[in-house]
Amino acid sequence: MSGRVRLAIGAAVATMMAACALLPLVSPVTWILQAGLLVTVQAAVGAVTRRVPLARSLTVAAQALVSLMLLTLVFAREHALFGLVPGPDTFRYFADLLQQGSDDVSRFAIPAPLSDGIRLMLVGGVLVIGLIVDVLAVTFRSAAPAGLPLLALYSIAAGLSDGGTDWLWFLVAAAGYLMLLLAEGQERLSQWGRVFGGAARSADGPASGTVAPVRTGRRIGMVALGVALVVPLALPAMRGGLLDGTGTGVGAGNGNGGTISAVNPLVSLRDSLNVDEDRQVLSLKGSSNTVSNLYLRIVSLDDFDGTTWKPSQRHIIGVPDRFPTPAGLSQAVRRSEVRTRITAADWYAQDWLPMPYPPSDVQVSGKWRYEPVGMTLVGDHGQNTRGAEYEVTSLDVQPTAEQLASAPEPSEALRREYTKVPKSLPSVVAKTAEQVTEGATSHYEEAVKLQDYFAVTGGFQYDTEVQIGRGADAIATFLEKKQGFCVHFSFAMAAMARTLGIPARVAVGFAPGTTQSDGSVAVGLKDAHAWPELYFEGVGWTRFEPTPTRGTAPEYTQSDTPGTSLPDVTRPSQQASEAPSATASPTESCTAQMRKLEACDSPSAQAVVTGGGDGPKWWQSALWAVGGLVVLVLPFSPLLWRKRLRAVRLGGHARTEEGAAAHTLAAWQELTDTAWDFGILPDESQTPRRAAARIVRLGRLDPAAGAAVHRVADALEQVLYAPRPQPTAGLAEDVRRVTGALGSTVSRGTRLRALFAPRSAVRVLWAVSAWSAALRARAAARRPTLRKPFGQES
Repeated sequence: MSGRVRLAIGAAVATMMAACALLPLVSPVTWILQAGLLVTVQAAVGAVTRRVPLARSLTVAAQALVSLMLLTLVFAREHALFGLVPGPDTFRYFADLLQQGSDDVSRFAIPAPLSDGIRLMLVGGVLVIGLIVDVLAVTFRSAAPAGLPLLALYSIAAGLSDGGTDWLWFLVAAAGYLMLLLAEGQERLSQWGRVFGGAARSADGPASGTVAPVRTGRRIGMVALGVALVVPLALPAMRGGLLDGTGTGVGAGNGNGGTISAVNPLVSLRDSLNVDEDRQVLSLKGSSNTVSNLYLRIVSLDDFDGTTWKPSQRHIIGVPDRFPTPAGLSQAVRRSEVRTRITAADWYAQDWLPMPYPPSDVQVSGKWRYEPVGMTLVGDHGQNTRGAEYEVTSLDVQPTAEQLASAPEPSEALRREYTKVPKSLPSVVAKTAEQVTEGATSHYEEAVKLQDYFAVTGGFQYDTEVQIGRGADAIATFLEKKQGFCVHFSFAMAAMARTLGIPARVAVGFAPGTTQSDGSVAVGLKDAHAWPELYFEGVGWTRFEPTPTRGTAPEYTQSDTPGTSLPDVTRPSQQASEAPSATASPTESCTAQMRKLEACDSPSAQAVVTGGGDGPKWWQSALWAVGGLVVLVLPFSPLLWRKRLRAVRLGGHARTEEGAAAHTLAAWQELTDTAWDFGILPDESQTPRRAAARIVRLGRLDPAAGAAVHRVADALEQVLYAPRPQPTAGLAEDVRRVTGALGSTVSRGTRLRALFAPRSAVRVLWAVSAWSAALRARAAARRPTLRKPFGQES
């Protein structure tokens, strides 16, 4: 088997091993077999065209054309001539499929279903990466740069996944890259040998002591793996969002212990609200009309760091047969049981189980764990809601305004945990809270005034397009612009409540869905919602609704007296009468379907202007600028280093014997390094005169350039052997003349490589290796030697 064929096989295998990092993103994973087959055909076409042989450009064109025909055959044969030859209709169909795939990626959880659009993105992307790797490693015989597209393929997968098994897929991708390097053959690896093995390479073959190619490849791989395993530790990880099931599970053990880590479930909430197609997530059926107004709670966020809210790390246990009474709920508060049967869509993979709050019993199959503080269920080791059917018994807690207004202060421990606000929170947040609640006589009145400020009196506008913003000033920016969606409203009200001493947290889940003709309730992506929960002793965690045009305001916060926003606390909140009312109440007239269409009357009109967050801080912008500069400069660092070194070597020198000698040595070093850059390997075993003759012969230099080479060599011999060497003028000009002559006798590719990837740049690694060895030697010399006791045998 020829070296080119082995290299082509190595390129194909390396591509597929890197593509394995995409496997956790979709289900099922059968696409990898299809991609592997197409990459194999693509590599075979390249091997055949190179054997003909064809020009490099024709080889690449043939592979690209065959790849396009393969994609046409697999995905768009109904839209192509003879099912194989693509035409305008084929490209339009590809564009539609890619758009569909892009939409599916934005709306589906991980692992997403393998739709045609996603499959085209995966298979087509792997095929493109495979073509780039094959062109670099095989067609242009440069396997090392082929690691960049492989790294890009791995990085895309690592950025989208949860990060739990990224190290495993990295090892697979790195192993494929090492196989590609080893397949490049003895010739290229032997040139790298001195870097890691310390031996030089002669013109006619490996010098004695040259490290074997396989061992050199292993050393290269060890260094590459070490660097690549350390670098990701400094990179930020990307986590899933509200609808992004990570699929990795939480906790550990047998179901009797473990913890939930603090994963922020708000990343994709806005994307869920802005989808074009409101896909159904859950279907609810219940025995009463209450199910049409149910909020489904996924998780509560109680850790506020000034920038965002997230769930605290909590201890989880096995699911109890019967849930305990919610914390703080007394027997005096009226309640009723609601039984709801919930069915999740087969594409919706959520780690947390959506349930009405507070739940008292749940019947669900699979591996689930219970978090007692938030009263939530979380999947264990990959368990999620995909296609789940479960039944939840929950409490419909119906407190009165009087009970809430007369609630005593909660325990000191609860206040300490749920009223914490960071010092970084802008002072305008607490100041606004005090102004809005001025005149309130209880925490309950303060909470109602805050809710009405956001939903009714404050002039806020609901806008799902507004940017979330980052940093501690995000809430202050929202209070100033008065535009946002449920995340902004719930975050702001909870933070302001905490500044007033009211225990508060944020709940994430779904607002009431749409009642169907069969009596069931459909909950869609656009029903994704966040709302604040405030704690009142005797009632427990209580829902409020500050977001205008979303959900329903709780009855215990609605006004009973015209002209005031506060309920009359002197009498209990009125319950709905059994007899039909002559006129529909605002809640009854605004059906769930009307709420979904945002057709209900509201003092706050929906905004259409896009707002912005507070943006990145100056130091973040500076870091991004420095990072971008490094990325741009790094590929040109060998070029810049060689230009700088050449200028130093051929520059001015001291007008002394020592200065002239140093200048002569530097000129000869520059001459031999330049010849090395153009493909003439240095041979340190030869005399200067024979080395000069070799450069003239291999470089096919003209007589003038050849004479310049010999003048530099003669000057070097003077410095090395003459008792009193005579300084030679014009050495720098001679080296520049030889450089131009060498460049005129080689191909354009060789000139470009000599410019951007000079072989002599390896001297930097040699210098670092020598410095490291000297440092180790000095450290060993300073280490005290242990003497054996007198009389002990050696």
